[in-house]
Amino acid sequence: MSIENRLTELGITLPEAPAPAANYVPFVQTGNLVFISGQISADEGGLITGRLGDGMSVEEGAAAARRCGLALIAQLKAAVGDLDRVTRVVKLTGFVNSTPDFTDQPKVVNGCSDLMVEVFGDAGRHSRAAVSAAALPLGVAVEIEAIFEVA
Repeated sequence: MSIENRLTELGITLPEAPAPAANYVPFVQTGNLVFISGQISADEGGLITGRLGDGMSVEEGAAAARRCGLALIAQLKAAVGDLDRVTRVVKLTGFVNSTPDFTDQPKVVNGCSDLMVEVFGDAGRHSRAAVSAAALPLGVAVEIEAIFEVA
């Protein structure tokens, strides 16, 4: 089954690939690797802001991370055109806007990790880092960058 069909089956509509907000490019391909710049948590209503451990639940954080994942896939599609070219999600690096005593960053970033496996199946299984950040751009809850392998 094609990835586009899989997205339809899952009821997922990708957002538009966000334009860079500063002096960087949204993706770089070198050889068969595509590096996607950090995507911040946003939905149809705008930025998803907040701080985990200070009024934002793990579930809300995971939903924000999922939105980052959708933006990553949208950027990937803009980079390579056909998502069926993806052979592997190589690595995710997730940054979670959280208080010093919050320790569930991995549970938050699972929102993105779970999406990658839903969409890409076994090829969606990846290495990962999930780290705390004292603050993120524009006060967003989550930012995630990714590396994909393509054919």
